[in-house]
Amino acid sequence: MGALQITMGAIGVAASIAAWFVFLSGVVRQVRIIRLGQPDATRNGPFVPRMRTLIKEFAAHTRMNKFRHVGPWHWLVMWGFLLGSLALFEAYGEIFVPEFAWPIIGHWAPWQLLLELLGLGTVAGGIALAIIRQRNHPRRADQQSRFAGSNFAAAYFVEAVVVIEGLGILGVKAFKISSGIEDPALWTSFVTQPLAAVLPSATVAVSVMALIKLLSGMIWLAVVGRNLTWGVAWHRFSAFFNIYFKRSDDGSVALGALKPMMSDGKPVDFDEADPEEDVFGAGQVEDFSWKGWLDFSTCTECGRCQSQCPAWNTGKPLSPKLLITQLRDHAYAKAPYLMAGGKKDMTGEEIGLTGDNPHAGIDVLALAESERPLVGTGDDGGVIDPDMLWSCTSCGACVEQCPVDIEHVDHIVDMRRYQVMIESNFPTELNGMFKNLENKGNPWGQNAKDRLAWTEDLDFEVPVFDGELGDAEYLFWVGCAGAFEDRAKKTTRAVAELLHHAGVKYTVLGPEETCTGDPARRAGNEFVFQMLAQQNVEVLNSVFEGVEQSKRKIVVTCAHCFNTLANEYPELGGKYEVVHHTQLLNRLVREKRLTPMAPVAEDVTYHDPCFLGRHNKVYEAPRELVGASGATMREMPRHGDRSMCCGAGGARMWMEERIGKRINVERVDEALGTAPAKIATGCPFCRVMLNDGVTSRQSDGAASEDVEVVDVAQLLLSAVKRGAGDGQKVPASVGAGEADGAAGAGQEVGGAAGAGQEVGGEAEADGRADVPTDETATGTPQPDEDKK
Repeated sequence: MGALQITMGAIGVAASIAAWFVFLSGVVRQVRIIRLGQPDATRNGPFVPRMRTLIKEFAAHTRMNKFRHVGPWHWLVMWGFLLGSLALFEAYGEIFVPEFAWPIIGHWAPWQLLLELLGLGTVAGGIALAIIRQRNHPRRADQQSRFAGSNFAAAYFVEAVVVIEGLGILGVKAFKISSGIEDPALWTSFVTQPLAAVLPSATVAVSVMALIKLLSGMIWLAVVGRNLTWGVAWHRFSAFFNIYFKRSDDGSVALGALKPMMSDGKPVDFDEADPEEDVFGAGQVEDFSWKGWLDFSTCTECGRCQSQCPAWNTGKPLSPKLLITQLRDHAYAKAPYLMAGGKKDMTGEEIGLTGDNPHAGIDVLALAESERPLVGTGDDGGVIDPDMLWSCTSCGACVEQCPVDIEHVDHIVDMRRYQVMIESNFPTELNGMFKNLENKGNPWGQNAKDRLAWTEDLDFEVPVFDGELGDAEYLFWVGCAGAFEDRAKKTTRAVAELLHHAGVKYTVLGPEETCTGDPARRAGNEFVFQMLAQQNVEVLNSVFEGVEQSKRKIVVTCAHCFNTLANEYPELGGKYEVVHHTQLLNRLVREKRLTPMAPVAEDVTYHDPCFLGRHNKVYEAPRELVGASGATMREMPRHGDRSMCCGAGGARMWMEERIGKRINVERVDEALGTAPAKIATGCPFCRVMLNDGVTSRQSDGAASEDVEVVDVAQLLLSAVKRGAGDGQKVPASVGAGEADGAAGAGQEVGGAAGAGQEVGGEAEADGRADVPTDETATGTPQPDEDKK
């Protein structure tokens, strides 16, 4: 041990003490800040499934690999960081004594191979990630870059340290070999041994490389310890906790049901809630739970959520990534005020800090941050712009793609809840929808007695619940759209006919049915949702009274009703087996109870409804039905869990779309790119939006007049009914297993349409085409410029 080694060792030790102090102080401060959030006891267990999910997600990179060109490189960097820490600590000995190695394993061949792979992996991974970042730089792709708005300086700093650490590992090993300290087998040192052959024999070089390896790590610790908002660095630690504490202990992401509205760690009971004491959504950053604060701290700014967001991709101000980072920056800037005991009431008056000089010792920047409204325009100093908040369709693409399990949609809806129920500050178009839901039980404001109007032109009787379930196997939940919206009625009739053909016993509620409350809940009006949901649960439980749990079956055609009934009603005491009509019809086809006889020989592209696909993982059943109808499937580039939203979710169906390109037009443009004869879907809201988009493109000459939007049930019905033969009548006695695919009792199919009736395409089994939206407005209103 020479004077040079002693000097370098002293530098390394001194730097380490300072760096570790700064870093550990940062850890303590970050934990204290995260604990400022509201309590949430739902994240506490069970331990085994949560730990299983954590191990699977980080070890196998199951979520990171959703971007396959990134996953492998990040996997190398991650393991280089975790296991490379052993090589980092080994440097403390190598600086002083170049011959130093870990006892027992230091000269073990597998350890030598591991060091080789760690060094190479971190260098290759760090460089690859930097290249990926450069190739997707905003200067190249403008707003479409997923890195737009990300902290490039922090990211490049982290990637540079990764590469330097990898070079340090390889350098130490190579100089140990060249100096004769080690003589590993070539298979364990296939890069460093050839490199050592051209390096000089210099033990001091081992110490120098060890110091470089050590200082790179210490500089990293010191820098990130002073920059708590650098999620690109801190996620190396916080991501483990964020994954472990994700909402569902079964490993699924925070989709499907929304997180209940919580106050002090408990669901809000409106019968006992006190606006002066309870938290209604999130009106201030401290109203988010500690898990929300952990989400904010963990965001890596990778922009995967941003790249998938339909709002961002059509020129809206919403980026899920920027929303999270803005909340993070605000939370950490406000934290000193909150940790000092600061608190404001609903009117904005200070109630936490008291005394003659209540602000003494508090950073003036933190005090200024405490005055900012959580939601407000730039002129008001708001953290989140209202246009940003209300652009969300709650499609869940951000949650689905996030590699560290951030729960964007829950946070957005929490902010909406406060704006709606406390501030009464929401888009004016929602006023009518809320009033219709409260007074009429449906967002269209139609009378309950008209809920059976869709049955009027059917040639068989639709059974309506009369107090006894009888031999009905399913309750057919029609939904508001299926009962009142003209295009959705076609789907309802098609499903009813198919169930009739297959001999499936079912009943409908008719006037007793009301909206499930989905649009109210997603818009933030939790009170109206609870009112409607409790009413429906009471009705449904009375319908299924005396029926064992496993036989309480409901079939629905609306993806939003499907999600709400299946995932959100259990919290209110409504537990049922809920199936989507595509699932039931697909099973009936497989069981040969429905047999398509005349293929729909056309090209069809299928649009995945967000609340059927991403939120509930139903992807195959509707596609199999498209195939069963005889159509040729043409997939859009964005499909499955990366499907593009139609723009109707999150109550956007009832809001004007004034900023950027209309989301439904964007989706229709993608669908038209597959050159389809028909665009199929499995949700009435999607059908409305897509049909509006097709009408828009037809009016400006960008789409053929023959393209139509249909439900997959209509495709199947078309194949089944035309199979009966033109003009053929089928006896009323036909049921399951008897003349599969025949038309309803006494119904004449095919042939000419009635007098004055407009004939639709093949998928319109009733012979009537959709009414253009520029003639009869339904769904989201179209701007005049979109109709030209």
